[in-house]
Order: sequence, then C-alpha cells, then structure tokens
Amino acid sequence: MAAPTKCQLRGRFVLLCSLLGMLWEARASQIRYSVPEETEKGYIVGNISKDLALEPRELAERGVRIVSRGRTQLFSLNPRSGSLVTAGRIDREELCAQSPRCLVNFKVLVEDRVKLYGIEIEVTDINDSAPKFQAESLEVKINEVAVPGARYPLPEAVDPDVGVNSLQSYQLSPNHHFSLNVQTGDNGAINPELVLERALDREEAAVHHLVLTASDGGEPRRSSTVRIHVTVLDTNDNAPIFAQPIYRVKVLENVPPGTWLLTATASDLDEGTNGKVTYKFWKISEKQSLLFQLNENTGELSIAKSLDYEECSFYEMEVQAEDGGGLKGWTKVLISVEDVNDNRPEVTITSLFSPVREDAPQGTVILLFNAHDRDSGKNGQVVCSIQENLYFKLENSEEDYYRLLTAQILDREKASEYNITVTATDRGTPPLSTEIHITLQVTDINDNPPAFSQASYSVYLPENNARGTSIFSVIAYDPDSNENSRVIYSLAEDIIQGSPLSTYVSINSETGVLYALCSFDYEQFRDLQMQVRASDSGNPPLSSNASLRLFVLDQNDNAPEILYPALPTDGSTGVELAPRSAEPGYLVTKVVAVDRDSGQNAWLSYRLFKASEPGLFSVGLHTGEVRTARALLDRDVLKQSLVVAVQDHGQPPLSATVTLTVAIADSIPDILADLGNLQIPADLETSDLTLYLVVAVTVVSCVFLTFIIMLLALRLRHWHASRLLQATSDGLAGVPTSHFVGVDGVRAFLQTYSQEFSLTADSRKSHLIFPQPNYADTLISQQSCEKNEPLCVSVDSKFPIEDTPLVPQAPPNTDWRFSQAQRPGTSGSQNGDDTGTWPNNQFDTEMLQAMILASASEAADGSSTLGGGAGTMGLSARYGPQFTLQHVPDYRQNVYIPGSNATLTNAAGKRDGKAPAGGNGNKKKSGKKEKK
Repeated sequence: MAAPTKCQLRGRFVLLCSLLGMLWEARASQIRYSVPEETEKGYIVGNISKDLALEPRELAERGVRIVSRGRTQLFSLNPRSGSLVTAGRIDREELCAQSPRCLVNFKVLVEDRVKLYGIEIEVTDINDSAPKFQAESLEVKINEVAVPGARYPLPEAVDPDVGVNSLQSYQLSPNHHFSLNVQTGDNGAINPELVLERALDREEAAVHHLVLTASDGGEPRRSSTVRIHVTVLDTNDNAPIFAQPIYRVKVLENVPPGTWLLTATASDLDEGTNGKVTYKFWKISEKQSLLFQLNENTGELSIAKSLDYEECSFYEMEVQAEDGGGLKGWTKVLISVEDVNDNRPEVTITSLFSPVREDAPQGTVILLFNAHDRDSGKNGQVVCSIQENLYFKLENSEEDYYRLLTAQILDREKASEYNITVTATDRGTPPLSTEIHITLQVTDINDNPPAFSQASYSVYLPENNARGTSIFSVIAYDPDSNENSRVIYSLAEDIIQGSPLSTYVSINSETGVLYALCSFDYEQFRDLQMQVRASDSGNPPLSSNASLRLFVLDQNDNAPEILYPALPTDGSTGVELAPRSAEPGYLVTKVVAVDRDSGQNAWLSYRLFKASEPGLFSVGLHTGEVRTARALLDRDVLKQSLVVAVQDHGQPPLSATVTLTVAIADSIPDILADLGNLQIPADLETSDLTLYLVVAVTVVSCVFLTFIIMLLALRLRHWHASRLLQATSDGLAGVPTSHFVGVDGVRAFLQTYSQEFSLTADSRKSHLIFPQPNYADTLISQQSCEKNEPLCVSVDSKFPIEDTPLVPQAPPNTDWRFSQAQRPGTSGSQNGDDTGTWPNNQFDTEMLQAMILASASEAADGSSTLGGGAGTMGLSARYGPQFTLQHVPDYRQNVYIPGSNATLTNAAGKRDGKAPAGGNGNKKKSGKKEKK
C-alpha cells in the first residue's frame, strides 16, 4: 500500500484538533463545585459570575437563572454577589442514600445568549447521623449443648453516613461466656458475631444479659447500643434450612397491593416445638419494610404498597427462619421492579418571551422549554409537536430542549393574541402525552393613524348658549393598542373676526367633545369653520384631520326696539295733538319699531295694550299707525294716555311697550284753557296702592291703641298697689322710681311709632301727644281722615290728664331733596310772584310741553295749584323762563307712615308750610312745644 500523502496527514490532524476542541469545550462548559451537607440557607457554593466570565450585575441583565427538571431547587443565584448559594438545608442521606459520591447536576441558562451551562455539585458528608440498630433489644436463644466457638450473628447497626462517618466498630460488654467477632464482607459491610467462649449450663445461668455498642469514626464520635438477652435452651441440634440460598423475582411496578411474589420455605428435621419454623425479615431497611409483608407462618412474601420504578428499581432483603428451639436459618431475597409506561411526559417552560413585537423578524425565539419522561427505554423517549400554524415552527435545540420560533412577520391588527398548544408524546405502549397551552401576546407598534368616521361635520348650535355648553362630539378610531391607540384631539389654530379660534370653542383632548367658550350671537356671525386634528400617542405620533362647520341658529333673544316715538332722557313722555274735529281714521301718530332678530323672530305686530278711553283710538296690526276709532266728543278728556305694545312672533314671543300722551284740542291755547277743568281720572294702580296704605295704617293704629289700653291697665294696677302701700307708709318719697312701670321701655316703643308718651313717677299728671297725619297725598281726602276732636286718654280718675290739646306734629320739609337753587322755579334765584300772573317770556315748543305735562301731573296727583289765579294754571310761582325738562320734580305720590324716620310728602302739597289744598298759603302752628 502506498504511504499516505501529506494532504491525508493534514486532514487527519485537523480532524484530531476538532475533536480535542469539542472535548475541551464540553469540559469547559461543565462547572463543578462541592458543598458540605446540612449547611444553612444562603451558604456560598461558588462564584458563578466569575466562572461564567460575567460581572455580578450582568446576571440579572442577561437573564441568568437555574434550570432544573421540575425538582425542588436546592440552589439559587445571588444577583448582588454573583454567587451560587444554597436555597435551603441539604441532607445528603435523603438525597443520595448510601452512594459513595453524591452529585447534583443542573443547568444554568444565559437567556440573551440562549446558552446552557452544566453545573455539577458534590454534596460531601458530615457526621450528622449516629449508627442505629433496628431494635432496642434482641433475644438470642442458645442450646446448652452448644460447643465453645459457636458463632451467632448479631443485628447490624445502620449508619446513613459514608466514609469515616459511617459505622466503624462494634464493642461487646465484658462476659465470661461470650466474645465479639467482627467480619468485613466483600462490600465493606461490618458484620458482628457473638462467639461462645465457654460451654453454657442452663442450671447455672439460664439468661445472660449483654450490651452491644456500635460506633462510627466521625468527629464527634457517635454510637448506639442494643441490649442482648441470651436464653439458654435445652438441646436442639437441627437448625431450619431454606430450600434456596437466594430467591429472585421480577415484578411490574403497577401491580396492585397484596400481590403475591414468592414463598420462602425452610425445613427443620427436629420434631415438636424445635421443628416448628417461623419467618421474619432479618436485614431490611425501614422503607422496604413498609412496601413488603411476610407471613410468619408460611413464609409468603407479598406487596403491601404500590411500587414505583422511578423511585427504586431493585430491592434486597434477608428472611430468617427460626424453630422453636432457637435455631435459625437465613436466605436472601432479590426483587427487580420492571418499568411500565405510567408517567406522562413532563414539560418545563424555561423561557417565554411574551409579548413579542409585531415587527419581530422571522426566526425570533418565542419559547424555550424542556420535555422529559421519568420512564425508561422507549417509555422515556419524548417527541414534541405543535398544531399546524403558519406563523410558528418548533425545533429541537439541545438534548431534550426545544425552541418555538416565528415562521413569518406577525400583524397585531389581524391577531393580537395567539394560543399555541405544544404536545409532548412518549414512545411507550400505549403512548402518553402532555399538552401545554401558550398564550402569546403581540405588542403593537404605531403603524396606523387615527381615522374619523366622516371627512367633514356640520354642527348646529342655537345662539345664546351657556358658556361651557357641549356642542358636538367627534370620534376617531385607531386600530393600534395602548398608547398608540390613545387619541388626542385638538383644533387647528385660526383667527375669527380678529380673535383666536381658542377664544370661541375648545375641545376635550381625551373625549373629543367640543365646548363653547362664549355665548354665540347670531347677529354677530352665523357660522364658524374649523379643523379638528386627531393624533395618537405613539412614537412617532400619527394624525389625521377632519373639517367641522358650526352653524349658529337664531333665537328670539331681542325684544322689539321702539324707534319712534323716542322716549325723552328725563323719563317724561311726548305729547301728540289730535283736533277735536278729527274724523274716525284720523292718523294721530305712528309707532315705528324694529327687531334685531331674523325670520319669524323679527315679524312684528302692534296692538293697543291700554287706553285711558277704550274705543277712542286704534292701532294698525302691522303698520303701528295710531288712528281715531270714532269721532271725538266734548266729554272726552283733554289728556289721553295710550300704551302701545309691539310683539314679535318668536317662541316665546318678546314685546315692548311705549306710552303715548295725546292731547285733544284744536290748538295750544285750547289746551291751556282746558287744563283748568281737567278731571282726575281714576287710576287702577293708584287706587290699589291707596287701599294697601289704608289697610296698613289701620292695622298699625289698632295695634298701637291695644298697647295703650294694656299700658293703662298696668298703670292702674300699679297705682292701686301704691295706694295700698300708702296706708302702711308715710308716702312714696323713699320708693325708687324703678318700682313703677318701665317708662323707658314704653317710651322706646312709642318713639318707634313717632309718638310721644310721657309718664312721671313724681307727678300724677301725664300726657300723650299724637301727631296729626299728613294728608298731602291725594290717595284719601283730608276731610275723610282728619280728626276734629283731640284724642284724650284718661289714665285714671285719680290721675287726670291735663286738658291740653294734642300737639300736632309739624309737617316735614317737602323740598328735602333739592337745594334752593335746584327747586323748580325761575332758574333757582328768580322768585316768581305768587299773584298768578303769567310771565311775558316767549316759550318754544319744548318748554310748553313740559309745562303741560307738569300741570297734568299735578292735576292727577291732587296737589295742583291751578286755583292760584284765573287762567294762570298756577305755574308762575314754579317755572321761569329758564325752566327745562330736567327741572321737572318727582310728582309721584308720597306717603307718610307712622314709625318711619323719613317723611315723604308731595312736593307741591306742603312746600314751605303751605296747606295741601286751596292755595291760601296759611301755616298752622302749634301753641305749645312738644314735651319729651
């Protein structure tokens, strides 16, 4: 054969290096530690961060954690120090039983690398357990004919520790007949034997008591004892012998309790009690004794509890046969448990990367899990699969670890959640399977802008809306989720009639509700155009616009305005002339009104609301023309008052009124001549007011008279009491005045009604003063209300009141509101004479109307001074050439109510102390001053 070429040698060298590299990598990825058992929680096993070439803070950032196959976690990671620490107390005996080495294997996962590292930790033994005998006492029966050197096996002590900490020696208490022999078996077990040193004599000693001590070699040294009772028997020279030295049996792990396994039979050639054999377990662990049961009479071995191949697959024990003479025989029983497919595959989720972004690239790892089966052979082989899904695929990554990957790009708007079922099936017969259900949430990205339901909106709003009124609500829908779907509404900036749009309307950024920030007026503007923008909260944000037009609807919010006749600024009314010779239909004047509203709200109609002479005048329904309805008669009064109402057709309708004064005369001199014969028309409102005042004055007077009567009664009672005391006393000189009636309280009450009431304790004379009422008001006549006789109240016949006439109260100054310069007259300083002569000055139309109105008002108030002179109308003393409308005084009726601090009277009734009627100017004075 030809020698290998250089290329072949080079290829072999490269292959050898690759194999060595793979072995070195596998060796390097395996990390080994050791930890003693029974350590406290948190015991540091090793620096895992250093062995993984990571910083301690990177453990949490890189997702480093321990992965185990569903068993209890014995160790944990300390993210601060980067150390591997114990998660709790570790018992080596419970974990590994009698195994020489106790190894715990698990894996550490680095998530960001998706890489597993093998960890192997050896749990070292400590001397935490003492040797323990199965029973505290033991009875040994020995025939007295036993020859010296006979050996009797003793029970072994069990020490769960290993190595030096396990059982090391036995010691027997001193005895002349027995000694201890220790033998070491092939498996290293120490078997104690009791050796007969001297022949026994039952008659000398029937029972011997020994103590066997078992000790380990740990530090500190631990030991335990068993008491041995040796009973000397009579002769029994045949021991039981088993048919087989070793019994073997195989059993399925799923057989029910009570299943028979085998029968261990031992025979004894002796007769009687020495030949009767009983059976019992000799060498068996505490756990095995619970799983099996032995019939002590027949030697039948059966199952007491269910077996589990995964917990233990092989059992070894010894059965002892003992006859009635104390001779024993032993045999060994070996039980093999066979596996059945009784365990379903176990699936452990190692990492679940949920949620996942909808723009995640193809092949993104979604799930990392482990699938294993506790059964063995084909029963423990697991195959994983998922249902047909176009978006995901499953692959086996390492050993029994699987990864779930994305097969294509996801779209959250189509499916925001995926329910994935992973099925793990073993290869047993029949196969068993396990399913896990994974819910994968897809994280949204901002790839959809908000969309309005309409491109434009039309909104109608009645005018005069309240501020803050909700106008309309727009809704934009964003198919994204969370912040990407949270829509924020806003209005595009604009200028409306010189003001920003934000001063008129606003929009709720969260709900899209449009609010009015002001009260809209249809008369100012009728529509409003704006752009509504909807933006989401994504990054970057997306937006869309919609146009909105607001139409303002007219409301009947403006009452008709009277343009003609225009009301004077001083509150008086204009005067229209109508000749007495006017025919029916004569146009007296025309009322002109407008309405700022539009449409039906601005349609106006006119009607005669009130007239001093019904049927005399009529008003055009649509024209507002005031015309005579019939021919004027001589009995028609000079002054006619008309109230014309103007009403629109809105809902509800609004109206306005104007008062017209029509003077019926052919010329102005006729007006002046007729004013002297002007009759006072009955006024409904004036009569109502007069009635109310009369009732009020009557009630007050009744209350006051009732009080006076009660006061006089009290006074009389006190006077009577003082007369009784006078009989037992020299007089009332020493009695304080406070023992009499409370004069101050009475005086305060009387002053409230503007009366004067005087009582004294030292004098038996008292007087009451009642002012005469002021009858300047023309509501009631002075003659009907004036009292001609003075009111005298007699307190007691023993205390007569002076016959002093009641002092009338002086009338108040009627010109309290005007200074001398402001009083109506000849320009303040000019004093017209009171003779009633008409001044020669020329008057224009305005001044003439003012005088006519003033005279008519005085006549209506009942305080006119028309009688001051023939044909003078009584105006010479009040109006001078400089008199204008602003000098017209307030001719409203004034009422004086007793008890009021202010006295309101007619300006013309009692000026300067003049009498209210007659114009004689005499001033009535009281003869005496008022007493306080």
